[in-house]
Parts: sequence; structure tokens; C-alpha cells
Amino acid sequence: MKGADIISAELVNDLKILSCFNTDNHEQGIKIHSDCAPELAAAAKRLFDKGLISRDDGGYLTDLGVTTAEHLEALLLSLR
Repeated sequence: MKGADIISAELVNDLKILSCFNTDNHEQGIKIHSDCAPELAAAAKRLFDKGLISRDDGGYLTDLGVTTAEHLEALLLSLR
């Protein structure tokens, strides 16, 4: 599962949604509105199905989601 083959458009959209969460305030969630891009709404659903967020339209990060979002934030900061 290594390499560029796993970096799909779906994965990028999942990361975009996950990066919207504030890792400094776990009580702050997000809401995916009905007028957002369908691919981003689908990403939120995938994150919910994976147990990373509390609702299929956003909500809050789960414990697993917090850890994952913190790792993502560190990765993004290191690649800037």
C-alpha cells in the first residue's frame, strides 16, 4: 500500500475535509452544507464510515479523528 498509487482524488478530498477541523479546539466541529461540492460531501461520508468524524455531514472529530487530524496537521506543516 506504499507509493503514489494510493494517493487518489478521493484520498485528497478526505484530507481536505479532515484539515478543516480545528485540532486546538475539539469542541468545534464542521458542517457540510447541501451546496458543497459532491466530492467533498462524499469525502465526509467516507470519514464518518471510517470512524474519524461523528456525522456523515461533518460533526466532530472522534478520538481516532483527533489523532489522525493532528498527524495530518503535522505533515502539512512539515511540507510547507
